[in-house]
Amino acid sequence: MPTCDHCQAHISERFVSVFADNDGDVMACPHCSANAGIAESARRRATEG
Repeated sequence: MPTCDHCQAHISERFVSVFADNDGDVMACPHCSANAGIAESARRRATEG
């Protein structure tokens, strides 16, 4: 089961498919980050790809 790189909380495969970077790393999850931070990570990933 995947985990958040920041807090090591378990996260779903679906969350990883949406919010992970190109290497499959999830820097923020709902347990350790505000939704605004997650959205920012997703925007950054979209511009890198």
